[in-house]
Amino acid sequence: MSPTSSPNLALSRIEGLSSLIHSTSPQYKHPIPEIVSPLLENLLRDSPFTHVVSAHSAFAKSLLPRVAARVDSPPVSDVTSLEHDTSSNSTTFTRPIYAGNAIATVKAPSSVDVKFFTVRTTAFKAAGEGSSEAEVTEVDAIEADSPTEHVKTDLAKSDRPDLGSAPRVVSGGRALKNAETFQKTLDPLADLLGAAVGASRAAVDAGYADNSLQVGQTGKVVAPELYMALGISGAIQHLAGMKDSKLIVAVNKVGVYARRTAHLQLKFLRSGP
Repeated sequence: MSPTSSPNLALSRIEGLSSLIHSTSPQYKHPIPEIVSPLLENLLRDSPFTHVVSAHSAFAKSLLPRVAARVDSPPVSDVTSLEHDTSSNSTTFTRPIYAGNAIATVKAPSSVDVKFFTVRTTAFKAAGEGSSEAEVTEVDAIEADSPTEHVKTDLAKSDRPDLGSAPRVVSGGRALKNAETFQKTLDPLADLLGAAVGASRAAVDAGYADNSLQVGQTGKVVAPELYMALGISGAIQHLAGMKDSKLIVAVNKVGVYARRTAHLQLKFLRSGP
């Protein structure tokens, strides 16, 4: 969707993309699930589409379940792998549960006409550029009678890499005492390494960092080449958001984080690259 103009043509060259559907309307200037959902629902009714997928973002977690309920289809969230059987038209998903301590296998049979799911982006490789452009089609906007309206958008601007995709991440916890110490400790190190800055939920709740920097079960999931944790105890909720990191460096006095991350690294070494 776009407010008044055509979509970025670079999107039409994504590998594996055969067609691109978009709608232009001022009501789509700000992505509000209650306003966008009627458009997606209208596209899916009496259509050949069998799967609807999105990154596991805050917007998708609100949009997809709304549309799935309207078309009577159960959504699957935070998928880390999938396998589709064309002969039976069934799709099998895996997704972490219990803060990543267990993996659930979920099967959507052929009786589910449209399969809705969100994916954990760190579990999949980014698509490359395709050899040809996809067919671009514009559809009419669908008027939505919704009491929800956009009030304002507050963006946290930074020259550092995006936390969700950065190859190096430096995170701080509550042990850094206050916001000033948090910034003085992490910012120079992040700048030196070219890393993104993250934080534990305890640090965010204490006001040391913005909630957009939170890493963990209720924050962002990251899988960088290097993850440095300063003053983080290593609670399981935090590990759920970064345990797929290739190299973990923990600096603290508690020792819990070091033991847990060492266990994760041992499991990684045993399983091989």
